[in-house]
Amino acid sequence: MERPAWAPRSIDVSVPSVARIYDYYLGGSHNFEADREAARRAMEFLPGLPKIMQANRAFMRRAVRFAADEGITQFLDIGSGIPTFGNVHEVAQAARPGARVLYVDHDPVAVAHSQAVLAGNDDADVVAADLRKPHEILKSPELQHLIDLNQPVALLLVAILHFVEDADDPGAAVAELRDALAPGSLLVLTHASYERIPLPPERSEGAVDVYKDIRNPLIMRSRDEIARFFEGYDMVEPGLVPMPEWRPETAAEDEDPYAFSGYAGVGRSA
Repeated sequence: MERPAWAPRSIDVSVPSVARIYDYYLGGSHNFEADREAARRAMEFLPGLPKIMQANRAFMRRAVRFAADEGITQFLDIGSGIPTFGNVHEVAQAARPGARVLYVDHDPVAVAHSQAVLAGNDDADVVAADLRKPHEILKSPELQHLIDLNQPVALLLVAILHFVEDADDPGAAVAELRDALAPGSLLVLTHASYERIPLPPERSEGAVDVYKDIRNPLIMRSRDEIARFFEGYDMVEPGLVPMPEWRPETAAEDEDPYAFSGYAGVGRSA
């Protein structure tokens, strides 16, 4: 299999990666045939997957602008993936020049690309780490250099928690991060759910099985289960809602029905 020049030597290009599949859905070019094959298999069951990912990105951009308008100048994006147009640092630094952004991902391609994109940007960096080990993120030299934990931070967990199984206790990881951040910090979150997918559940389950096959299980949670991640936060209006309904800039009813698959919300710590 052809290895592009940008691919780190250490990675197995025959093994699909969640970050590169997401890149493919968004129309990016940093994915391999194994990723495209897995993405196409999932789309056979759930053809609206690219629309869901686009709705995720659009929500993320609105939430980052909201955070900047609220005076937040520090952003911690965990599970950040491969940088594509309109990434957090671009949106945040356009709204607030000098805003500091730390990306976190455990995919080596995502980290390598983030390093390339951020070269020369003194207010943004990337660390190779895993949401399931929040202490490693919090203790990283990159975070300690860039982020002042005594000032509010916008913590972004966009389309990441549904890849953390209950056995790995994602709630504990979110709580540990919450407790490390200053009062007035924001939690920006999206999560996949069977609710509101415009297909019978058994069709959606076919797409979920593809992720299971590539050893990146996709954990679909109910709205009530997703709401528990916001314990210790006050929800920002309009609360936990389908992605296009969170402070939309265009009429939500004009959105593709698939864009409503999954929930989005922003909480503020007291």
